[in-house]
Amino acid sequence: MKNQWALLLGIVFALIVAIFAVINVDPVTVNYLFGESEWPLILVILGSVLMGGIIIGSVGIVRIYSLQREIKHLKKEKEALQPNTAKKEPVKAEKKPKESTQS
Repeated sequence: MKNQWALLLGIVFALIVAIFAVINVDPVTVNYLFGESEWPLILVILGSVLMGGIIIGSVGIVRIYSLQREIKHLKKEKEALQPNTAKKEPVKAEKKPKESTQS
């Protein structure tokens, strides 16, 4: 259910950005460190949204990677502190064959 809400909010956000970008098609001057140029505002808006998404996605990926490394480290530390509780496979209960009732 959580993923459905995230997808729905993402679609609504994309729709709002698209409408906002289509309304603003006037050319604007974009200043770079080495010069300037004129671009349609729609491209500036969509480019900014794309760059923001890439930056947020990259930060999220780095955070997930660091948390996975921390979990792996903590699991190793836990195993080192508890040597007597080595991984044991659970014992399966043996099935008894059904006794046939013959009269």
